Amino acid sequence: MSTSPPLAIGIDARAAAEVPAGRGRVVRELLRELAAREDNDHRYILYARRTWQYEALDERFRWRPIGARDPWWHLLAARAANRECDVFLSSNSYLTAWFLRIPCVPIVYDLTTFEPSMRPNRRSTVIERATLGLAVRRSAAFIAISQATADALAARHPLAAKRTTVALLGVAPALVAELNSAEAAELPSPGFVLAVGTLEPRKNLPRLVDAYSRLPAEFQDRHPLVVVGALGWETGETLSALHSLGESCTLLGYVTDAALAELYRRCAVFCYPSLGEGFGLPVLEAMAAGAAVLTSNVSSLPEVGGDAVEYADASDVASIAAGLERLLESPARRAELGALALERAREFTWARFAELTLAALERATRGS
Repeated sequence: MSTSPPLAIGIDARAAAEVPAGRGRVVRELLRELAAREDNDHRYILYARRTWQYEALDERFRWRPIGARDPWWHLLAARAANRECDVFLSSNSYLTAWFLRIPCVPIVYDLTTFEPSMRPNRRSTVIERATLGLAVRRSAAFIAISQATADALAARHPLAAKRTTVALLGVAPALVAELNSAEAAELPSPGFVLAVGTLEPRKNLPRLVDAYSRLPAEFQDRHPLVVVGALGWETGETLSALHSLGESCTLLGYVTDAALAELYRRCAVFCYPSLGEGFGLPVLEAMAAGAAVLTSNVSSLPEVGGDAVEYADASDVASIAAGLERLLESPARRAELGALALERAREFTWARFAELTLAALERATRGS
């Protein structure tokens, strides 16, 4: 139970209504868990461009709409928070910290914008490289979504190390719910290889396509490739590779949480050969559905998968292909991994993420 006196906590909640996956999921699940907690009397002021409709947000929560575009949004939100709040959770940018006079706690998702090999989004690269340094000097604390992210932050900014709390992510309730029969009928039949994530270079889908094309023809016939994810940036190479598979590959684009949960349950193998992640939420989501997972052996992904998944060298097409073939030819191994994955996924909860985040915010107000 929290022993902190009641606080007015400001939260950058823009992503709840603006971002379908990724950071949007983090903010929505955090708000759900904060609403479910009854062990404190904190008030939450939610700064956003538009509200996210969730009936469980009670009188402790108040939306503060600010319609300005970036970078003016950050200046206006910070000015309001300076008047209204004791502490501020910056969930989607380092820029707000520049203008705050109250303690600020940014969430650090990853540092891929500092890795040219990841070919990050150019706009994000410019903004994050320009804003992180001053945010480190001005912020009271940080939330890192994995130890790998915390280590990457400390390597670049050693001053942040002692102020960083590692808070691992969880699995949304909607991703373990059943889909109704009508919607389920529209999804691919069970037995496919599934890949999930925004179509961007570091998701490494061209190598996955190359690896998949090396599988025996009988495996490709029985296990088509299904790809879920919105278009990101520099998609030309990725789309060209996926389209080269013809009818062996289905691109579903963005799908609802319920449909995604059903796809995780139906897949023969979930393959996530990312070149680097801050956490790797799709891996955890697939594990929670009991899927057999093949993922990369880099960055945060072993933190998530542990001994419950198989790993491949994301830079080596032959390694990805060998992992896929090994799992597709062994239903017994897939079943074993699925059982291990279900057990491990239970260790990751949004309640724990919210608890650690709230504790960091409370400590920030005490200067400790």
